[in-house]
Amino acid sequence: MIRTSLPISLGQSTFGALMGLYTENYRLIQRLLPTAPIREGRYISSVDDGLDLCLDVLAMHNYTIELRLSYSLTDPLTGMPDPSAYLRVYRDSLQAEATHCYVGRRWQDVLGVRPSGEEIIRHRLRMNNFLSKWLDYLDGLGHHCGSVKFVGALQSAATNKTAATAVFSNSGMSLERACFGSHRVDGG
Repeated sequence: MIRTSLPISLGQSTFGALMGLYTENYRLIQRLLPTAPIREGRYISSVDDGLDLCLDVLAMHNYTIELRLSYSLTDPLTGMPDPSAYLRVYRDSLQAEATHCYVGRRWQDVLGVRPSGEEIIRHRLRMNNFLSKWLDYLDGLGHHCGSVKFVGALQSAATNKTAATAVFSNSGMSLERACFGSHRVDGG
């Protein structure tokens, strides 16, 4: 297992540390992504640990890829994979960030209704530090581009979105905002 994560010292800028984690996460996720051109759908990596790793390519854009990384386990309340991390991979800037780590938990429960910019950065720092450690752990277990196989389209995407939307309907927040942009400093 190669651990190269950046040590975060009190004197280091938290924003700078976050950008460093994004770069490290990109390097680590590249070790996991298949070497062949990827497409939307589900990829599975099976090693001898008894848990299949699911890598769902949710969306492909010109410069970004949106992924969900999880095991083959489901939260009984939401029907969503748990544990899971949603990632946005920036192919142009060679960075990858965890946008959120658990769809069933409201962002207000984590950060409050009006978090400061510093709170948002610290929260993202924690999520991306978790992602970095998880990706490093997966690499150490043998999950890598050679073990990842495409298994097909995401059959349950509509079902998962419906279940997750029900969780957020009482919070007044859309699933898209919760998944891909709930932590804007301007509150928008």
